[in-house]
Amino acid sequence: MRMIHFTKMHGLGNDFVVMNNIDGDISLSVDEIRKLSDRRFGIGFDQLLMVESAISNKADFRYVIFNADGSEVSQCGNGARCFALYIQKKNLSYKNTLTVETNAGLLILNINSDNTVTVDMGKPNFEPSQIPLNFDKESSEYLIEEYKVGSLSIGNPHAVIVQDEIKDIEHIASKIQSSELYPEGVNVGFMQVINRKEIKLRVIERGVGETLACGSGACAAVIYGYRSEILDSKVTVHLNGGDAIVELDGDKVFLTGPGEFVYEGSVNLRSGSS
Repeated sequence: MRMIHFTKMHGLGNDFVVMNNIDGDISLSVDEIRKLSDRRFGIGFDQLLMVESAISNKADFRYVIFNADGSEVSQCGNGARCFALYIQKKNLSYKNTLTVETNAGLLILNINSDNTVTVDMGKPNFEPSQIPLNFDKESSEYLIEEYKVGSLSIGNPHAVIVQDEIKDIEHIASKIQSSELYPEGVNVGFMQVINRKEIKLRVIERGVGETLACGSGACAAVIYGYRSEILDSKVTVHLNGGDAIVELDGDKVFLTGPGEFVYEGSVNLRSGSS
């Protein structure tokens, strides 16, 4: 029986369990992660975030992300903000700007004076093979399961659908996520344009379901809207859990928003009780 300490956090309602694994002594199976993510019999979370020692000398830490279903993913913008604030609070670093490595590359995390965090999300990728999406040629829009979809990767795959009024999202997302055109699955965002500087957004995440906020999904929606000439380069994204700011600068994407601490605890991995 082994007890492991954790911190519960959230970014606009997208909630996380964060664990310090710098010493590399925490190794969880898919089944253990699933049990811990259960909101009735475990702790409950959308994603599990691990703080690990960097492999590269270009990074301060390694940022490891697991979805509630136990699958490892390469990007989570809301989690990145919480990751930075966790490092600061736990005195793991005294830097206000952190470089962290992920499976998708390096992220730059800037802790602002108002305790929000701006994440340099890197460069989006529109090449179908890199999303991945089973189309031969890149397009600004694809027809998938009868829906017009914008698709790109920002460290993880996204499909974006514009609606006059956001509705019927679970049914539509299920059809798109089960499509063989997305061999690794996809996060599906539903965007309602309020004006060129504001949108409403709901996202059904692969391996999780609908979350109150999705940072990379917010970025994907703004990128698609900007490329479609319906949005400006700086947009306020209204998510069910609160607001995030996405700003495009050349080929880079910046996500700004809060991160909050909820509580600390310890968990018995054998039983999944906290």
